[in-house]
Amino acid sequence: MPFDPTLAAIRFGYGLSPTVAAPVSVDDMLAQARGPDEAGRAFRIPHMDQMWPSHGEFVRLTRLRRQNDGTEVGAQAAEDLKTIQRQVRVVQYQSFRAVVQRGVSTSDGLRERLVRFWADHFTAQSDRAVTRHLVAAYVEEAIRPHVMGRFSDMLRAVVTHPVMVLYLDQEQSMGPNSRQAAQRDRGLNENLAREVLELHTLGVGGPYSQDDVRQLAELMTGLSYTPQDGFKFRFRFAEPGEEIVLGRSYGGGAPQLDDILAAMDDLAAHPATAKHLARKLAVHFVSDTPEPALVSAVEQALVQTGGNLGAAVEALLTHDDAWLIDLEKVKQPFDFMLSSLRGLGVSPASVGAADDRTVRRLAERPLRVMGQPWEQPPGPDGWAEDAAAWITPQGMAGRITWAMQAPKAFVDPLPDPRDFVHTALGPYATQDIEFAANAAESVTEGIGLILSSPAFQRR
Repeated sequence: MPFDPTLAAIRFGYGLSPTVAAPVSVDDMLAQARGPDEAGRAFRIPHMDQMWPSHGEFVRLTRLRRQNDGTEVGAQAAEDLKTIQRQVRVVQYQSFRAVVQRGVSTSDGLRERLVRFWADHFTAQSDRAVTRHLVAAYVEEAIRPHVMGRFSDMLRAVVTHPVMVLYLDQEQSMGPNSRQAAQRDRGLNENLAREVLELHTLGVGGPYSQDDVRQLAELMTGLSYTPQDGFKFRFRFAEPGEEIVLGRSYGGGAPQLDDILAAMDDLAAHPATAKHLARKLAVHFVSDTPEPALVSAVEQALVQTGGNLGAAVEALLTHDDAWLIDLEKVKQPFDFMLSSLRGLGVSPASVGAADDRTVRRLAERPLRVMGQPWEQPPGPDGWAEDAAAWITPQGMAGRITWAMQAPKAFVDPLPDPRDFVHTALGPYATQDIEFAANAAESVTEGIGLILSSPAFQRR
């Protein structure tokens, strides 16, 4: 296997850094990813039960406002709701800073990349203004602890997390014959069941039918959420009786959460799931058109270990086709932004010191212009992987504008472009890029040209 430290940092991490050494071996990368989560501990993102404002507080104030409309109590509740909405943005920015701080400072770039990959695979977001800040907690709780663990554990954590339950309206799903169905004007919701089969496990075109979707949706009734309790299995919402999913029987007695979790375990271990996940990993990390042998190696690792994600990553990193020298993958906007900051040697302290206005001006708005608004993918299938989705006139204009304007706001003084070209690109600095760095009329322009170059935009 032709291991290359520079390629390892660029392709499987967030790029080269003047302050953090590149990986020394695949064993080093795997050991760090399997070891203690140092970056997570250093730059913490609160879990959902520690997040403020809480969803429960929003629900309480909304009810108070409605019940006391036209009174001083109602007016105060309305003002308190506005305060909560403003605080949601503050918490979102705090979590964003923590993600960036981890990325610019860690030597465990593989872990950070895996977290973003699986967060996208299990996309969950919120269109509700007062719960948008909870997405970071979802990633921290349901995704991050499992990136080198068992896929079944991650799947279980995802389908029982309040953010996913709310995102796909699972809390409103009732079995047609459940105890509660006759008392409420609600019915069966197939959203979560469909996404679990189509996106999370078997894949589009996988070996399932519409009847499997409905049976799984009936099995998953009862997965719910309350502001007071968080995730909750509601027995009265659950469809009674046996459900048949992919030819296997679940339930039959009193509805219980264990039946749902058993189905998740079986889906996680299905051969079609291994095939789907293997290709997604190879496409994300290596190439839009990965070599079949690479996909097969990752697939076999998943099959042979019953869905061990650490084994899948090891199979990916130890395969020759993962180290093809050509940089093919176009960095998504967030990856481009973070690898730029890392290459410039931006410190986590300076990221933490950026106020909300600065984050909005130098990160949130530019990411939107580049086509990847933070934590707002276009749908449950997450962000596109193919280069054509990102190489657009507007997207590239946004990248160039950011590259020319943002670095000087983070680093003062900026590095000499003639040195920076090698710091950021190593042996991937072509003669054309070196010429541009030398010929630039200013340091700012030189840095911008390097960050805008095709070599830096790819991994």
